[in-house]
Amino acid sequence: MLTLYHEPVSPNSRRVWITLLEKGLEFELVEIKLDGEQFKPEFLAISPFHHIPALVDDGFNLVESLAILDYLEAKYPTPAMLPKDVKDLAIARMVQLVTVNELLPATTKFLPQYLGLPGGDPEKIEKAQHKIATVLKFFETLLDDERPYFASHSLTLAEVVAGTVVNVLPSVGISLSEYPKLNAWCDRLVARPSWQATEPTPEAIEAFKSVVVARMRH
Repeated sequence: MLTLYHEPVSPNSRRVWITLLEKGLEFELVEIKLDGEQFKPEFLAISPFHHIPALVDDGFNLVESLAILDYLEAKYPTPAMLPKDVKDLAIARMVQLVTVNELLPATTKFLPQYLGLPGGDPEKIEKAQHKIATVLKFFETLLDDERPYFASHSLTLAEVVAGTVVNVLPSVGISLSEYPKLNAWCDRLVARPSWQATEPTPEAIEAFKSVVVARMRH
């Protein structure tokens, strides 16, 4: 039995959750509240770095979302969520890593705005806007007119990773209107049942906001 330990607002958690749904796997979902639950001994025994998500598969503990996605793809290869062609596979991997290493860190600079909180260094925000624009232009060039997804006619792990970040950009004031292919790609993703099922509820966002506010006050 698969058990996913997650936080519903986290894109890192959501990418694993979506993959489990897209592969049609049975799993148990356990929410870890980041107000201290992540430091409890029983969770540290699974995730010693107190990070989410974590996945347990019949006693085998996995941490780091990209490693979890690779595990799921290898163990449950149907439906396939990575291209076979070497260049297409490279594109999918690039999208994943650029999202994790470039796009997500820049997007977190807008976290106060996303949560309706004051704050944010204008200089850092300007740099983050430039970084995000660079990533979005790059992604736009990787999408073609022949296939609806990155390097594939079907959904891949590139969509799972990038799509859980790109789709929140409009909510922090980053428009996708200058990137027509990426905008259409994003619309296709958010229409999928797996995206709709994992969309954070207002209650989840408020709970996450409370945790962030508490941390900012310390």
